Parts: sequence; structure tokens; C-alpha cells
Amino acid sequence: MTGLTAELVVEGRVPQTSALAPNGHLLCYVLAPISRIGDHLDTALWLADINGDGVWSRVTADTATESRPRWSADSGTLYFLSDRAERGTPQLHRLSPADDVVIAVTRWRAGIIDHRPLADPNLIALLAEDEPTEQDVRRARDRDDAIVVGEREPRARLRLLDLRTGQVTTPDVFGDRHVVELRQRPDGGPLAVLTQASADKDYGPRTGQLHLFDPATGTAEDLGPVEVDAQSLAWWPAEDGWHLGYIALTPPVLHAGTAVFDLAMSSRVRRNRTADLPMCPTELCQTDAAPLVVFANGLNTTLARLDPDGPTPLSQHPGHLDALTTTPAGKTIAALTGTRYQPTNVYVGPPTGPLRKITDTRPELDGIAFGTQRPLAYRAADGLDLDGLLVLPAGKSASDGPFPLVTIVHGGPDDRYADRLQLFSFHSAQAQWLATAGYAVFLPNPRGGQGHGHEFAASVAGRVGREEWSDILTGIDLLIAEGIADPDRLGIAGGSHGGFMAAWAIGQTNRFRAALVNAGITDWGMLAATGEHGQLDGALSGSIGWDGIGPHPHDAVSPVSFASRVRTPVLILHGAEDTNVPLGQAVYFHRALRHFGAEHEFVIYPREGHSIQERNHQLDVLHRTRAWFDRWLQPSPEMPGPGIVVPTLTTARSKGGLGQTVP
Repeated sequence: MTGLTAELVVEGRVPQTSALAPNGHLLCYVLAPISRIGDHLDTALWLADINGDGVWSRVTADTATESRPRWSADSGTLYFLSDRAERGTPQLHRLSPADDVVIAVTRWRAGIIDHRPLADPNLIALLAEDEPTEQDVRRARDRDDAIVVGEREPRARLRLLDLRTGQVTTPDVFGDRHVVELRQRPDGGPLAVLTQASADKDYGPRTGQLHLFDPATGTAEDLGPVEVDAQSLAWWPAEDGWHLGYIALTPPVLHAGTAVFDLAMSSRVRRNRTADLPMCPTELCQTDAAPLVVFANGLNTTLARLDPDGPTPLSQHPGHLDALTTTPAGKTIAALTGTRYQPTNVYVGPPTGPLRKITDTRPELDGIAFGTQRPLAYRAADGLDLDGLLVLPAGKSASDGPFPLVTIVHGGPDDRYADRLQLFSFHSAQAQWLATAGYAVFLPNPRGGQGHGHEFAASVAGRVGREEWSDILTGIDLLIAEGIADPDRLGIAGGSHGGFMAAWAIGQTNRFRAALVNAGITDWGMLAATGEHGQLDGALSGSIGWDGIGPHPHDAVSPVSFASRVRTPVLILHGAEDTNVPLGQAVYFHRALRHFGAEHEFVIYPREGHSIQERNHQLDVLHRTRAWFDRWLQPSPEMPGPGIVVPTLTTARSKGGLGQTVP
């Protein structure tokens, strides 16, 4: 057995997506590094005949970001996006596995966002923004580039590439709407097209509409509005004709569980096909018959078939099952999954299981002494069934407790912890990193997350920090009662919504000796005003600043409102370019804590968004996190006693372009 290092955590490569050819023999997947060095993430495509020699070969040796592999209907051509010619501007490429020749088939100056090979072998449907005009080039050159909101906003449009001529045409359909997704009917018929009024992440998801587009005639038909955040289009035949389905949030609230919606094309009647199920659909996968549905189901995943009478479970899978791809007949699938102690890899097999692992992308982790992970099931104070995970220190059992316990809350809140290897460097999944340093780690799934149906997810709307906080405390108290957690050495951490919960916790109780707030929400009113998902965030917090003269409901659930109560030392980490939860959230909390003399450290990571991606920054997060909890939770002669706060602020600035520590 060998020890886990920070370098092992961040320097690996993991599969991002896979594409199974219609013939069921050829499979391509994208391999991506966990961390980035430089301005671009250099990914690669790998290809194998999984029913032949099974030997993987890299498709190209270019340094590029390559993504979205998709096969032609005859399995003879692989299409994918690559920015090898101009970094940051992906173009469509095609590969013929028979001769290993790669050819760029577009030179669209704005780059290609997505593509779909059509039943007509000469046509490819593209999603791309408009190319810059001469005026656009002049404005950029002369810096005469004032942005007028609502004018010249970039929008993806449907375009058709004729492979015979290389010409890209733009059908005059859908007006000025932003095209999100498209899917052709399995028989080669029309395309289902999902659009939004804008690419704006706050406004767009609430304005979705469905359309039909006939590539032969160039005509379109509107099918009407769809529910919020619609995605994952799929067609299937039924006795009454064709049906079109998608996944969206269950109405009427903006924070809700997901559902599969079924639109019968003959009658135009739309139904929720997964209502009242105790699990949440995450993917809808088209076949030539009934589509496959991936469900988040507690700590695990269920794969089902959407039959006329409802979803028919086909197989159960531990942890996550992501990026599902299938043959047209639906007899063979490929997906990304893993186990408690094995990282994500590509697996193939029948939808009824079992699946076999066909890649080994992180052999360097073989022999690592991971902490023991086990599922937890318990009840909330009001009797609601809850679950989560406990990761014990490496080489220890529960009888060796009590241990210092760090509770790490997941993001979203519509995310979940699944029973898979908890080894990541960002936000809320540093469990194994801390477990190998002697900590027990509690990963709760409080109400509000996916995996337990609509009502479970929707119950936090307008009530963040209320019952979900009680759910977390109940789990901590259970671990204390079982002798696993030391009540005098408790820590709490989280990223994004989990960062909100960590900041909320230390304003509600002094039980925690240390806290970590990573990209966390500290003021819901400010987030609704400046974050990417303002209206959805307003639904979570219960109000928005323009609801009238305050105080507002969101003030009562904003951690900054309770800054005067904070006695827990807190480490604040935030990306400088975060647009999801803008940096101002961390600055506000830092200023409030400084005002009240609370012990804290505030670190800003240049060039980073909502997730930390650069290698040196990821290493800094890992080392800084462990050092912070070691300082406050591990016994030492210099450590203050429980409840004592040393009100000194860190004024040092880190070197080497890593995190900027703010005094």
C-alpha cells in the first residue's frame, strides 16, 4: 500500500464522455486531465474495437481540446470537435477509422458549439454562433466595442453542413432564438429542436420552446413552450404514433425535482411520465424503440426503459452512471461509472447488466490505501428518510474512534453524494484526501438534492438553511452518539451551495472548531442580482431585492446577516473570475468577519471560475485545506481549547501566482 499525495489527486486523466458506434463494435471516448496547465485543457480521443482486439489507440497526436465524438449512421465515420487549428475555436473534424485520416470539415470563424450527423449521409446539423462581420472586426480593433445589453448578443443557431460542397447554410427559422439542443427522429424524419429566448443562464432556461425542423424542406413548426431547464431530447414510437420526450424541472416552482415529459405528436398532449417516483431522472437516451432513462436513486443509479405503462427498471449501478450511449437497438450500452475505491472508467454491456470495465485510465491509484467508505441511512427530526456516506480514516475502523470529523456538504443544492470514489480536488469532494490524513468525513444528502424525487428536492425552495441544516446536524449527532465523531473536534466544509451551508453553520452554532467556505453564497440578495441563475436563486432564498422594501426573507437565510455570531475560524476560497457565485460573495463575508474580528483566511485564485482548474491552484487548495483542519482539529500543545478563538488575521501573501491571501 502507498500513500495518497496531492500530485496523485490532480495529475491524473479521466474519461469525460464516450460514443458507441451504431454497429456496437467501435467505441470512442474523450480523455481529459483533471488539472489544466496554461490557458487550455488538452484532451484526447481514444478509439478501440471493443468486440475485436480491444486495443485502445489515440485518434490524433495534436495538442488540442477535442470533444463531442459522434458516429455516422453507418459507423464508418467519427465526427468530433477540435481546436487544433486555432486554440479556443473548435471546428468539426471527421475521422475514418479504416485509414486513420482526420480532416477538418468546417472553418467557421465563430467556432462550432455542437453537431449531429443526420440520416442523410451528406448532411450534418451544426450549432454555431454568427461569424463576426467586418463591422465587428473593426469595432474590436478600434476598441469601439461598447456592449448594449440585448443587442448583438451571441446566440447559437441551427446550421446545415453539406459534406459534398463544404458549404454551411443557415435556415431562416426560429427567429432570433438561441438553439440549445436538437435530435433527429430515428427513422430519419424531422429534427426536434429546443430553443430559448436568450443564451442568458438566468433568463434563458425559463423561456424554452420546442420546434420541429425538416432538413429536406427547410421548414419549421412550433410545438409550444416547455418546462424550465428542458434538456436531453429523445424520440420513440408508440401505438398512437411518435412521441418526443425531454427532462425538465417539475412545475410550478423554479427549484424542483426533475421529471421526464412526454409529448404525443398526434394529439399534442404532454404528460409527466415520472411523477411521484422516489428518484430523479438525469438522462434520457434515444433508441429505435423505447428510450432508456438514467435515474439518480439515493446513493446509487437505476437504469430503466420508458415503457407505455411507465419506467421499467433494467439494472442497478453503484454510485453514478453518466454519459450514457447506446446502439440504435438499445441492446448494448456504454457509460461512465466506477466503484467506492476505483475511479470513473468506461464500461460496456447490456442495459440489464452487468457492465464490464474496458478502460483503466488511472492505474497510478492502484495500491493506494483509501479510507473505508460506507453508506449511511438515518431519519431526520421530522421522520424524513435520509442517506449519506461516511469515510473513515485510512486503515481505521469505527471501533478506533472517536475521530476528528469534517462534514462536507454538496453543492446545488440539487446535487447528491453517490456511493463512488470520493477523490476530487474541487468544492465538496475531498473526502479521501482528508481520510488519508486521519479524519473521518461525513458526506450528507440533506433534503433539496436529487435522488429522492420531486418533493424531496422542492422542499428547500424558499427555505434554504432551515430543515436541510437540521438534516445535517442530525447526522453529525448520530456519528457522535456512535463514538465515531469527537464532539470537540468538528469541522465543516463545502463548495457553492455547500459553501453556503458551511458559512450558515458557523453563524448558527459554535460547535465547529474550523470551517471551509469554497465559492460559497453568503448573501442571497446579491447572488440573485449578480449571479448566473438569479431567478432560480431567488426561488431558493424566498425573495429578491426588488420585491419591495425589506427586510426580505432572503436576509434571514444569508450567512452575512449572522457574521457577528461567528466564533469559528474559517478559510474562504474563491475564484477571481467566478460568474456563478461571483467573488463579491466572498469579499462581503470577509469584510464582515474582519469587522467583527473573527479569525479567518481569505484566498483568491486568479483566472479561476466556479471550479478550480489550474494545477497549481488545485494543489494549493488541497494543501491549504488539510493544513487548515490540521491546525484547528488535530491535538497539539499550542492548540486553543474548545470554543476559544484567536482573533488574528493572516496578512501574508502566497507566492508563485497561486492563491492571493487577502488581509
